[in-house]
Amino acid sequence: MRIAVDMTRCQSYAQCAFLAPDVFRFEGEEALVYDPDPSEEFRARIEQSAAACPVQAIRLDGEHRRPAPEASAPTALTATDRVVVVGASLAGLTAVETLRSGGFTGLVTVIGDEPDEPYDRPPLSKQVLLGTAGARGTRLPRASDLDVEWRLGEAATGLDLRARTVLLADGGRVPYDRVLIATGTRARPWPVARDAGLDGVHTLRTADDAERLRARLVARPRRVLVIGGGFTGSEIASACRRLDIPVTLVDRGRAPLARALGDTVADVLADVQREHGVDLRSSTTVTSLRADARGTVTAATFSDGSEVDVDVVVVAIGALRNIEWLSGSGVAVGPLGVDCDASCRALGPDGTVLDDVFVAGDVAAFPHPSGDGRRVSVEHWGNAVSQASVAADNIRTGGQARHDEVPVFWSNQFGHVIKSVGTPEAADSVVIAQGSTARRAFVAVYGTGDRVVGATALDHVKWVEHYRRQIGEGASFPPEGRTVDDPPDAERTVRPRSRITRPDTSAQHSDERTTP
Repeated sequence: MRIAVDMTRCQSYAQCAFLAPDVFRFEGEEALVYDPDPSEEFRARIEQSAAACPVQAIRLDGEHRRPAPEASAPTALTATDRVVVVGASLAGLTAVETLRSGGFTGLVTVIGDEPDEPYDRPPLSKQVLLGTAGARGTRLPRASDLDVEWRLGEAATGLDLRARTVLLADGGRVPYDRVLIATGTRARPWPVARDAGLDGVHTLRTADDAERLRARLVARPRRVLVIGGGFTGSEIASACRRLDIPVTLVDRGRAPLARALGDTVADVLADVQREHGVDLRSSTTVTSLRADARGTVTAATFSDGSEVDVDVVVVAIGALRNIEWLSGSGVAVGPLGVDCDASCRALGPDGTVLDDVFVAGDVAAFPHPSGDGRRVSVEHWGNAVSQASVAADNIRTGGQARHDEVPVFWSNQFGHVIKSVGTPEAADSVVIAQGSTARRAFVAVYGTGDRVVGATALDHVKWVEHYRRQIGEGASFPPEGRTVDDPPDAERTVRPRSRITRPDTSAQHSDERTTP
């Protein structure tokens, strides 16, 4: 069977681990890990776990999606209309499920360039690398009554707005009445093409990537070099250490995740990595890779002049939006992805709303909720789900519902769970509001001026929902009141978020901001 846990909801209450310990378990205090492809013999216990979960975070394969109460509301579509989803992704699957649960009975076609059904990407850098799940065992659970035409392994190469048609690589054409663009991102390759093609140099984005990298780790390399200290790079380093494989992580910032989470949190995470045996090289870049006569990578040289022998290099320097297929289509695209309005409708180059074209997930560049004119793209699980749901509802009803949910993201690494809400990267100040950095269990709250704009919890994830509400309500910064787990007075001091000038960026939480 297939399962997935919505970690943006999970608050580590642990009922699942008690009810189905063969499937769910905890590393450290609050880091939940699970088998995404468990045996059918555990179904009864998994179903009990899903029912008992206080936040209903566990998704199961084969669930019947009942029509939503609003399904009887007027709809802009008829049973003869066709919705085409380009991107067999989390966002694409969520949109299809939302359409069907909303009562749409027309034809739905999903086009995907990979041969696989939609699968969950977070396990690729965790369970798959560790060998507790197979690369093909992370398929997303889906409803039993979707009735979808799957066009998998067929890449979209163009969009004809006038003819309302999606063009395929094999020359095929798929007509639509409404189309959703959910093509996501791909791993940013190493910029030196000669080095990027060396045997032993990897990226990690797809199931195939994870399968190849897992095979390398099984072969017990002398040392793995991870380039980039964002979420993906840090999780790969964590997996290597769990496997007792020596690993060097190189990052141009002062500490891993410093640009995403600020110096206060990043300095703690740097200590955690070193405590787990990572050879961490901060404020450093890779200047060259060296190979033997067979074209296999053997060493890397760093900007400080040092060199390290390696058998495997993993390039984790961010993502590129999959937008090339839209070139010349009349849809506005840019470095952040496909421009859209708050209702997830795509825009033309002149800002005109394209009423029949919608966007969701990592590839969407949407207006910042502050209304200050900025565009943002958010490359995280929760955003893909919430944005696809809004887009699908607007496709079905012709409505103007807005996607303005406060983003939540998470990462499991080195036995800890990091969970963050809001826009920590936009803050100018931070304070430890609960717990203690010394105990490696705390909540950092971020402010811009006198308003709370974000929070990051390290093994204190039950606080995240509270701060999500605080952000939505425009609560004052620093947060007021005292709690049973107040930090020491010294840590309650408001401090600058970062000791360096942060570049202006609108790609929230993207690893690409740690590009060497």
